[in-house]
Amino acid sequence: MEQSSAMKEEYYEEYEEEAQPPEPEKPKKKFKFPHIYVLLVGLIALMTLVSYVIPAGEYERIAGPDGQEMINAEEFSFIEAAPLGIMDVLTAIPAGMIDAGPVVFFTFMIGGTFMVLQSTGLIQFGVQRLTTTFMHRKILIIPILVTAFASIAAFVGTPELSLLYVPILIPLMIQLGYNKMMAAAIALIATSGGFLGSITNPGTVGLSHELAELPMYSGAGYRFLVLSTIILAGILFLIRYAKKLEKQPELVEADAREYYEKNGQKEEKVFKLSGRGKAAGVAAILMFLGMIAGVLTFQWDFVQLAGYFLAMGIVVGVIAGLSGEELSESFNDGFRQVLMGAMIIGIARGVAVVMEESQIIDTVIFALSTIVSQLPSSVTILGMLGSQGFFNFFVPSGSGQAMITMPIMIPLADIVGTTRQTAILAFQLGDGISNILFPTSGYFIATLAAAGISWWKWTKFIFPLLIAWTLIGCVYLMIAHFIGWGPF
Repeated sequence: MEQSSAMKEEYYEEYEEEAQPPEPEKPKKKFKFPHIYVLLVGLIALMTLVSYVIPAGEYERIAGPDGQEMINAEEFSFIEAAPLGIMDVLTAIPAGMIDAGPVVFFTFMIGGTFMVLQSTGLIQFGVQRLTTTFMHRKILIIPILVTAFASIAAFVGTPELSLLYVPILIPLMIQLGYNKMMAAAIALIATSGGFLGSITNPGTVGLSHELAELPMYSGAGYRFLVLSTIILAGILFLIRYAKKLEKQPELVEADAREYYEKNGQKEEKVFKLSGRGKAAGVAAILMFLGMIAGVLTFQWDFVQLAGYFLAMGIVVGVIAGLSGEELSESFNDGFRQVLMGAMIIGIARGVAVVMEESQIIDTVIFALSTIVSQLPSSVTILGMLGSQGFFNFFVPSGSGQAMITMPIMIPLADIVGTTRQTAILAFQLGDGISNILFPTSGYFIATLAAAGISWWKWTKFIFPLLIAWTLIGCVYLMIAHFIGWGPF
């Protein structure tokens, strides 16, 4: 009896073990792209290791047209290696923050001014009017905004304004039924497209014309054709994406839910401006136009622009009736909103700091120019485009890159039989196209951070357009080369 009872217990134990459901398999961890801070610090570490491999070199420095320091392309020599120590690496980020200080403070002032405008109700009023106007023909908002933003960048040369556009575009795009990616794409494609096809950008076209001894802003007609084609390609790319979002609403729902959870549920609230509000709106428009005039006429740098945006925020806020405390808190809120973006700009600059400290930047440009000079003359101009795009990873500043590479590319153009004007166009295109790809481009990464979009997600999204822009650039460069686009 005891044996039978034991057998029963054993049977039931076995049965319970068999009947027990199998443990669910643990879901496989998906690859998650590293945080942008991790990526940039990794690049700093990589450049540090590279400094032990690439020999140090140096071009002779001479005074440029306006007293700026530029290189003498005929005087390059290898020098004693200067590999970095632990302390050099540790101080690369603080040094980058200091080096990029003007852009960092410009970013803070843009954030502060934007929040002042929002506190006055001007942003909400503008978004509401645009939403009402384009709700039943929303696809038209794409060419209108892209053309407007690109025109400013083409004449003024401030792609960093994408940082100002994104916070305005996000609520507008959400309410029109699009997403954050569309907001970031309109801002970055428009400003980058206008920058790379610049007509009168002082920092790239103007400076390059000075270095090449060309008539200032000559060749504007041909550059306008390049600009028009580039912007048209960007608009078509965005319209195609808009059609995709209309067919796949799940790509919009998450961003819309996040936005309304943060800012309150969608409601038919009508924003109206008082008399003081309208006066503040007029003042904001006039001061924005004044900023464009200041850049074109006086070639304001980032420090002057930061001061101007500070003044804009104060003037508009006072006219709208904000108290001193409300104005101060609005600036504080704006500073907090762009803190991560400002930090990214400084950290990204740390990559260039490492290369400068190890003295390998000149070696890189010497190697690139040597490779380009060995190409057949008919494709040398395409080599210039590629080398400028590659070098933009290390020096993502248009004017900074012009001072380093143009003294080499201009005489190289003379040797291979292409015009200096064509060489400058190759510089423009190579610099501009990669501005919204490389993580070392501080304002670009800061704009993505403001929109809450990862660099990897953006790269997969934008890559087809960058290929199209590169092909367009190659076609225009080859045409310019074969027709001898001048003046010389």
